[in-house]
Amino acid sequence: MAEPYVKKLCTILLEAITDKDPLVQEQVCGALCALGEAQPAEVLRACEEYLWRHEKLAHPYRTMILRAMETVVSSHISDLDKDMARAVIFLASSEMTRVKDLVCDWQQAASNVLVAVGKQFIGLVMEEVLSKFQPGALPHYFVVQTLANLAASNVFGMVPFLTSILSTMLPMLGMAKHDTTRVAFCCALQHFSESTLEYLANLDQAPDPTVRKDTFATDIFSAYDILFNHWLQSREAKLRLAVVEALGPMSHLLPSEKLEEQLPKLLPGVLALYRKHAETFHVSKSLGQILEAAVNVGSRTLEAQLDALLAALHAQICVPVESSSPLVVSNRKEVLRCFTVLACCSPDRLLAFLLPKLDANNERTRVGTLQVVRHVINSAASQMEVKKPFILSSMRLPLLDTNSKVKRAVVQVISAMAHHGYLEQPGGEAMVAYIVQQCALPPEAEVRAGPSPTLPGAPELAASREQAWPEGRRVRTLFLRESKVDGRNTQVLWPHLLEFLTPVQFTGALTPLCRSLVHLAQKREEVGADAFLIQYDSNVTLPSPYAITTRLLTVSSNPYLGDGRGAASLRLLSVLHRNIHPLLGQRWATTVPLLLEHLDEHTEETLSQKEWEERLLAFLRDTLAVVSDNTWICQLSLEMCRQLPCYNGTPQEKNFLYKCVGTTLGAASSKEVVRKHLQELLETARHQEEAEREGLACCFGICAASHLDGVLAQLEDFMRSDVFRRSTGIFNIFKDRSENEVEKVKSTLILCYGHVAARAPRELVLAKVESDILRNIFQYFSTKVLGIKVETKDPALKLCLIRSVCMASQAICSSAQAGSFHFSRKAELVAQMMEFIKAEPPDSLRTPIRKKAMLACTYLVSLEPALEERVQADLIRGCLHSVMAVLPEPEEEEDRQESLYLDTMHALEDLLTSLLRRNMTPQGLQIMVEHLSPWIRSPRGHERVRALGLSACLLQHFLEHLHVSALVPFHNLGLLIGLFSPRCADLWPATRQEAVSCVHALLYLQLGYEGFSRDYRDDVAEQLLALKEGLVHPDPAVLFHTCHSIAQIIAKRLPPEQLISLLLTLFESLGDPDKNCSRAATIMVNCLLRERGSMLQEKVPEIVSVLRSKLRETREEHVLQAAQHSVYLLASQHCAAVVSSLLGGPLPFDSHTCTLWRALALEPSLTTQVLGLLLEKMSRDVPFKETRAFLLSSSPGREATLLPLAATCALHEVLSALESGPAVLELYPQLFAALLLRVGCTLGVLLPRSLQAKERRSVGSAVAPRSLEPCSCAVDALQAMLLRGGNEDVVRRVELEGGWQLLRTSAGHEEGVTRLASAMAKCAGPRLPLVMKALVCTQSSVYEIQRVTSTAFLAELLNSNVVNDLMLLESLLDNLAARQKDTSASVRRLVLRGLANIASSSPEKVQAHGPQLLTAMIGGLDDRDDPHSLVALEAMVGLARLLELVKRQDLRSVLLHVAIRIRPFFDSEKTELRSASIRLFGHLNQACHGGCEDVFLEQVVAGLVPLLLHLQDPQAPVTNACRFALRLCGPNLQHEELAAVFQKHLQEGRGLHFGEFLNATCKLLMYHFPELLGRLAATSLFYFKSSWEDVRAAAPMLMGFLVLHAEPEHQPQVDLEQITAALQLLLKDPAPLVRAKAAETLGRLVKFA
Repeated sequence: MAEPYVKKLCTILLEAITDKDPLVQEQVCGALCALGEAQPAEVLRACEEYLWRHEKLAHPYRTMILRAMETVVSSHISDLDKDMARAVIFLASSEMTRVKDLVCDWQQAASNVLVAVGKQFIGLVMEEVLSKFQPGALPHYFVVQTLANLAASNVFGMVPFLTSILSTMLPMLGMAKHDTTRVAFCCALQHFSESTLEYLANLDQAPDPTVRKDTFATDIFSAYDILFNHWLQSREAKLRLAVVEALGPMSHLLPSEKLEEQLPKLLPGVLALYRKHAETFHVSKSLGQILEAAVNVGSRTLEAQLDALLAALHAQICVPVESSSPLVVSNRKEVLRCFTVLACCSPDRLLAFLLPKLDANNERTRVGTLQVVRHVINSAASQMEVKKPFILSSMRLPLLDTNSKVKRAVVQVISAMAHHGYLEQPGGEAMVAYIVQQCALPPEAEVRAGPSPTLPGAPELAASREQAWPEGRRVRTLFLRESKVDGRNTQVLWPHLLEFLTPVQFTGALTPLCRSLVHLAQKREEVGADAFLIQYDSNVTLPSPYAITTRLLTVSSNPYLGDGRGAASLRLLSVLHRNIHPLLGQRWATTVPLLLEHLDEHTEETLSQKEWEERLLAFLRDTLAVVSDNTWICQLSLEMCRQLPCYNGTPQEKNFLYKCVGTTLGAASSKEVVRKHLQELLETARHQEEAEREGLACCFGICAASHLDGVLAQLEDFMRSDVFRRSTGIFNIFKDRSENEVEKVKSTLILCYGHVAARAPRELVLAKVESDILRNIFQYFSTKVLGIKVETKDPALKLCLIRSVCMASQAICSSAQAGSFHFSRKAELVAQMMEFIKAEPPDSLRTPIRKKAMLACTYLVSLEPALEERVQADLIRGCLHSVMAVLPEPEEEEDRQESLYLDTMHALEDLLTSLLRRNMTPQGLQIMVEHLSPWIRSPRGHERVRALGLSACLLQHFLEHLHVSALVPFHNLGLLIGLFSPRCADLWPATRQEAVSCVHALLYLQLGYEGFSRDYRDDVAEQLLALKEGLVHPDPAVLFHTCHSIAQIIAKRLPPEQLISLLLTLFESLGDPDKNCSRAATIMVNCLLRERGSMLQEKVPEIVSVLRSKLRETREEHVLQAAQHSVYLLASQHCAAVVSSLLGGPLPFDSHTCTLWRALALEPSLTTQVLGLLLEKMSRDVPFKETRAFLLSSSPGREATLLPLAATCALHEVLSALESGPAVLELYPQLFAALLLRVGCTLGVLLPRSLQAKERRSVGSAVAPRSLEPCSCAVDALQAMLLRGGNEDVVRRVELEGGWQLLRTSAGHEEGVTRLASAMAKCAGPRLPLVMKALVCTQSSVYEIQRVTSTAFLAELLNSNVVNDLMLLESLLDNLAARQKDTSASVRRLVLRGLANIASSSPEKVQAHGPQLLTAMIGGLDDRDDPHSLVALEAMVGLARLLELVKRQDLRSVLLHVAIRIRPFFDSEKTELRSASIRLFGHLNQACHGGCEDVFLEQVVAGLVPLLLHLQDPQAPVTNACRFALRLCGPNLQHEELAAVFQKHLQEGRGLHFGEFLNATCKLLMYHFPELLGRLAATSLFYFKSSWEDVRAAAPMLMGFLVLHAEPEHQPQVDLEQITAALQLLLKDPAPLVRAKAAETLGRLVKFA
């Protein structure tokens, strides 16, 4: 049977080969190959017969079959007999030559079959192919192609045939007229030649070792003659390329004399192709092969061709590479290979050609030549050894080229030179200098400069920028490595590299230079001390030790620049210590590592520049102290001054160098040297540069610490000198340029005096400050022309004056004698500072002038004598006006100005604090606040927040420095608190925060005046700090609640006599334009009245009168609420009438009515009466009335009745008041039950028609009142009731779970009730007995929705353990059981859910009620009145929860019944039913463990196939259920391996490789249960018709794996014909995936053949 069945399978698959889907076609081919693995001969025969039988089959499908045959042949070539091979060969040959026209895919596939067979049966293949390769007739294109491929795939088999093939082919060459045929012949000759060369190269393995090259020489030459002399001239580019590809390997087989004879024609002929083809890779490759062949035979004629060769190759290498095509890159490699061949045979001629090309100015020529030079340096090193001097000398002009591409090529050449020892030659130093110069390029130049140089030397010099400059990664790493061969290059680099340290143009290369020098120095030191020491006499171009020290120290001030040059410079400085000074070694060994460690601990972002410079200056001072040689120090200072101009382009480094000069001069003992250098610095400084002025001033200040008198004398000398006078003449003062120059020089001198004052010894500065320093400062600043004072307009000069005054004042303040110092010029200086401040624009902040001026005033104010009151007031007003009115910056400038603004504000704070410190009394504080008061009430928010911030700062300072000698009243406390407290609700969060801080400070000030100690902490006042968080919140409710709390705190600590002043101040704030502050005032007023009203008996009429007037005058809601809060007692006498009157008002309630409702909740007994009346009104009338639906209307036909709706809205308003809590607790169960049922019976109910228009208008209005939608009203009232009942956690929990929204919808109502019940059970357990009692009474309601609502709530209660704690279980079970026969399917379903919930709340009680519960669930499974099976679904879910808990004996009797009953649901169309039934099946299996496995095994087997296939179910819940069920089925199959596979592959959350899992499962099933094959296969067949595509595809997969792992002896269990027919039918399935799986399974059925 085997062969006919395999043939049948092949036929089925072959019929399916015409499928339109490519994936199915591939799978069919795969199946054929799978059949071929088992029965190769039969499959090949079937394919052969099919192709013969279906001659009209389209060629794409014939191609697929031939590819399958090729695969089978390739895999089983050794299993084929000659007859089969002959048949396959004949078929493939026929297919290949069936049509004369070229059909490439088809004929190529046939050719590939022949080539595959030819690997084993070369003779038979050649016999067939040669039969179609006859003399006198041109063969088919693919006959020639097949011969070529056979030669490539079976060298040893084909070469013996080549002689006869060539003899037959040669006459054909002349007959070939079509270019396509000629291309085939060229390809064949190429492969024949390559195979022959490979054969000859491996004669030791060849079958015929007697074969020689000359065997083929004659034929190859004949072919060569035709190809070169005739075909190469063709106009067809493809043919020319094919010819030239063949000529390359053919040239190696030509006779030597013929090759020599042909070279003069061959080489020009090949070179001519460069002009004809854009893609020249094949030309270059062939040319390289020809050149190698010529060199191998020692050609003498090659010399004559060199000029043309070099010119053509050079032209190729000079072509710019614009493409990244592999062919383009390969062509350049082949061209360079040609240069290598020529370099090895004629190095002199090559260099004579190349080196002059380097002098050309053409970019392409120079770049191409450099690339060739680099290549031959690397590839022909031995030939180039003696040519090194010539190559080096030829680099002179390229080194000067500024073109970026040339630079790239130059550094690559230098890199190659360094690898091969060129640098020790004369001229090597120039190469090194060039590399350093390239490393110094700025980043933008690097991008243009090309790839980085890499120069290994001896020591090996390697300079790189990560080989990726074009991509912008520019990382310098110039370093030196000791050569592994020799150290000759060391003399080139040491100490020559030191010359590059000091020139500014090499700054960019400092980091790699320093690293290189460190490495070199260490290596030299290892050789010996003498080798390390620098001989300056013999190296006059080297920088001096002073120059090196200055340079390295200066560049270290910016340590992270240039890839970390600071660390590199310091390391080099440390290594060179013996060359710097012999005494420094030991000290630097300690100090330098500390500096390096500091750099390692920081990054560029975290390093403090000021701190780092201080560390470097300390290092310099320490160095100078160790050297302690005045001559050496003077030489160092001289070098520092010389290098100053070098840093004009880097202000920061120059500034630091000035500090170094000052430090060095400070250590010098020669006063004359100090004087001379200071004079030179003043004369040569660029005074117009701000950074330079600062640096020079710092230099003078640092120097003054040691030479104060000398520095002051030099400054005065300079002022009197001709240099200064030439710029300040009376006739020059009116010339703009000269005036500007003079101003800058003055700025420098003024700043110098300031730094001198700041850094001079404190014991000397007081004597000099007025007589010398300030006198000269003002002399420079004040210019008089003809006796008239001329004010400067230069802001720089102003800033310098202000800074110097500030530094001088600070120096006075920090002096020990500051308290006794009488500063006579104080008022003059303050006035001058105020002039500067007032001159600044008040609405913008662009310069730091006002900040610096206020800082100067701060120091001046603290000095004696005190300022007059008028001057002080003018100072405060002027400073406030200058800063407070500054407008906030636009967002795009905000970051830039923020720092300046913050500094200015801090300066203003310090100034005001300094002024307050001179009058630390309530009156002094009042004066300050009065100045700030207009800004505190400003309509502009930025002004308010600044004023409040300043107020908080002043109050805090006053508090911290409060000293009360006697108990005196803080008489203005009420006024101040009244000013600040409403600002706790300001629109700006920052203002609110500052206002609380002010109130907090005021309360502590009151405590201080009452006698409490400064460290006393009042619990009440401290609560203010906790309330700050609430003020950040934008929610008005939170904000004003916080204001209320603040008022309570104020009320507790405010003295009685201050209360009325506070209230009157707050009343003024009711009209505040900021509504938030107005509302805060009302809240605070009410709070104070409530808390402290008993003290205001005489003032009550006045207060009430004010509140009433506010109600009449304003429509602001917060004012209305505050006023009506005072009259709520009216309702306590007429409760019923008030309620009836309010209910009779129009819906929706307006704001006044709502306020009144909430006012009725202020007193518990009153609230209880109101709530009772409203419940009665809500329940008295029907909730809705049926209306006649219009014919075309889609409305539900129910409208809400007015009275219950109004009562519901009123309940919400009352319950919204916080004070209604006690009344709610009293009526909790009645309120909860009534509102919950109200929610249920208003689902889908419309508003009365009279209100619908109003509701639509309110929805469209800008400010809509609360919605009137009936159900939403009920839900909102229920939420409010729970909140007032103390169940905020219930409300929050339901909100988080989305329960409130669900309650409002018909579709989600049940789930919403369930979530509400769950939250109640968790958070409101003690309330449940009475609530349950109230709900049970409603279960006989005539409204079905009310029964559903109450049943859903009670059912969910059984899900919580609280029913046990409250002993409600039995009554709940009885109540629910009584509803099992309810007419509503929803009620019956919820009853089952509730009964199942006992598994969660009381698992221990399940056994006691087991029979009752199981009966109810099984009854649900059998419910016939539910067309949608939702009751059955609930029963299955419930059973799954109960099974583990009921008694075994109770369960055993129903187990099989349940399993059988749920089986139809496995394939239900509803996802929920499939998922629940399968999951229940898993629980049934679990329940069987350890007792009834044998009984249940039959059910497991029956369910196995559905479970496996539904793992591919399109719905995730079903697949997860299948995983769960299969894991629990495993143990019942009684084989651990199978259970282990289920556990391994089917874990939750783990990805499933279905094919792998199914394979493993079927393997074990067939091993342990071989007798189930038929049953499993039959069940799988059922799913071949599944409606789900994935399941339909999984069914044949399962069938295939079962067959794959079944033993052949079990084949009788299955009906192969039925299976085959079913699979054949699936091959026509509309889904490609199904067809592909069917084809795959058909391939596996061969096992039963």
